[in-house]
Amino acid sequence: MKRATLTPATAGIPRVNLMPRAETERRERAALAVRWGIGLLGALLVVALLAGGAFWLKWNADQRLAGEQARTAGLLTDLAALSEVSRAIGMSAELETFRADAMASDLKWSELFASLEEALPAGVVVTGFDLTVGAAPTMPVVAAEAPAGGESAGENAGTATAAGAAELALAGTLELRSPTAIDVAPAVRALRDVAGVAQVDPLEMTTEQVGDSDARSYIYRLRTTFDQTLYTGAYAEEALG
Repeated sequence: MKRATLTPATAGIPRVNLMPRAETERRERAALAVRWGIGLLGALLVVALLAGGAFWLKWNADQRLAGEQARTAGLLTDLAALSEVSRAIGMSAELETFRADAMASDLKWSELFASLEEALPAGVVVTGFDLTVGAAPTMPVVAAEAPAGGESAGENAGTATAAGAAELALAGTLELRSPTAIDVAPAVRALRDVAGVAQVDPLEMTTEQVGDSDARSYIYRLRTTFDQTLYTGAYAEEALG
């Protein structure tokens, strides 16, 4: 025996939306307003995040700038503390340069006169001089070589003087004294062979009585020039060093 299937009576009944159109539109407007509100809130949140990020970046940059400014101020303070040292170093360099210029014509007088007296005959000594110092050296100077065997000392000295007249260190007169008369020509030739001597020429010879005795002293005055090989150059080397 078959069972009967019951079908709900409402299954095929049509439904009608009795909601007023005004209410439907109001609900749609309310939903749209909610969506716009959510969108606006999201935009405000993004703007707030961007503004916060920009503020943080600016604050961080300001902190770095303040740190660098503080470091710069510290360095300026340290530099100001060292200004006295800098001035002292600059003044020292200026003084060394001034000394090098002032002492460019420095030479060892004792060695010069010792070499001159060594070349003179026995009993003859240098008792006076009237020498004028020349200009400062403008180029490296080289000691003059001794004359060759076949060349006279006078010819060699004359050549050196003509070639290096602008490189003279000293010029003037020497005074020699001897208890006896000497042949001045060999003495002059011997002096011309001394290192640094550019030229020596006899100028005059006089005599004078020694005290109340009959002894006499013979005085020889020589016109003499010296080249710049006599300059030590010690202060110039210190200034360069």
